[in-house]
Amino acid sequence: MNKDFLFDLLNTGSVSGNETVLEKKIYDYMQDKADEVTVDELGNVTAAINTTSPFKVLLAGHADEIGLMVTAVGSDGTLMVTNIGGIYPTTYPGHKVRIYTEKGVIYGAVANSRSIAKNTELSASDLRIDIGAKDREDALKYVALGDTVTFDTDVREMLNGCITGRALDDRLGAFIVMEALAEAHKRGASVGCYAVSTTGEETTGNGAYFTSSRVKPNIAIAVDVTYTSDNCGISDALTGEIAVGKGPVICNNPSIHKKLNQLLRDCAKKLGMQIQTEAANGRTGTDGDTMHRTGIGVPFALVSIPLRYMHNPDEVGSLQDVEDCIDLLAEFFVSCTEDLNLRPF
Repeated sequence: MNKDFLFDLLNTGSVSGNETVLEKKIYDYMQDKADEVTVDELGNVTAAINTTSPFKVLLAGHADEIGLMVTAVGSDGTLMVTNIGGIYPTTYPGHKVRIYTEKGVIYGAVANSRSIAKNTELSASDLRIDIGAKDREDALKYVALGDTVTFDTDVREMLNGCITGRALDDRLGAFIVMEALAEAHKRGASVGCYAVSTTGEETTGNGAYFTSSRVKPNIAIAVDVTYTSDNCGISDALTGEIAVGKGPVICNNPSIHKKLNQLLRDCAKKLGMQIQTEAANGRTGTDGDTMHRTGIGVPFALVSIPLRYMHNPDEVGSLQDVEDCIDLLAEFFVSCTEDLNLRPF
């Protein structure tokens, strides 16, 4: 696992609709690790091996993150914004941010006061970003409507192999699918193996649709993050007991293919790997839902990395969970054969 490359990705801004810089890094990184690396009109980067095989397996992790978008500039030069994806507006006041402009990154501070801090109904439209501009005219020399905004944060290592930063959702997944493909290549996978870093998952799902419609996979796996029930997590009663550092999470869900889940469990058993299980109803809320509905229909599964404090600037995950996900998915690639029968009876 290339930790330096992972940390580089985690430090790169990639708000949904503005993923180009990060996707280019992935594109360049994969050049010597796959038979073919392509980028489409939306910026989805797909790496592939064994492209002549009639049986295709597609892994997808999304490159985009939640954030803000500049919608207006006040007469005092402060920026007004809207949300891109499922942000918590109350996490922004009093924090430093980066604004991604055509001229490069500029920095700002989100206004805060006692009255703002007491507003439990705060929305994105209530936020104001101070970039040090004298007035609207001065601000518009540097910022354009539609520019995206993230927290000005970094990634840090914690105790026991944990890391914290923003956008582990789902920068971890985008990293994992590429590393799993490279590892499967070394291990001699025989079927067509495809790994995509998708755009737009947090907003539209269009990246997964473009990719799956064009690759036409026989099966697909979405690689994303999931809520934990440890340390201020969600209730065990909602999806089960999930903890950081205890292995990849396989999802039981009405739309997820049971035979694929069993194949994943078999791979984990072969590797002697601890895995976790979550149970969820309805849609998964991942690229898996989109890939599932492309073409004539694509059987899919969901493998997740346990994550604390999702959609906050201090998300927490485990490097060991990341490494285990890479090993599990590489083994899954290798275990697939062209005569794999997925019919239930």
